[in-house]
Amino acid sequence: QVQLVESGGALVQSGGLLRLRCAASSSIFNINEMSWYRQAPGKEREFVASISRVSIRNYTNSVKGLFTIFRNIAGNIITLEMNSLKPEVTGTYYCTDTEASWGLGTQVTVSP
Repeated sequence: QVQLVESGGALVQSGGLLRLRCAASSSIFNINEMSWYRQAPGKEREFVASISRVSIRNYTNSVKGLFTIFRNIAGNIITLEMNSLKPEVTGTYYCTDTEASWGLGTQVTVSP
């Protein structure tokens, strides 16, 4: 069971950018899909982005063209580049292997 630790969340102004990082405790080479989810206050956790073992990317519609997910196999790291940030993306962001493991999350807050 891989352990995941998210980092990079912060308080930023609207229009700014952030890079979230997910560090895995072991190799992610054989994991079929790594994903980012988020949970806004008072709402259910929702899918944000994913990247497959062969670098196929999927995004929720609201972040297409604005967020980009990357996989660094050598460093066992998944990153999420977040551009043109708006208050609507505020929430706790979680990394997952899409099967059983989750990190504890990192907070992203975007002010108007």
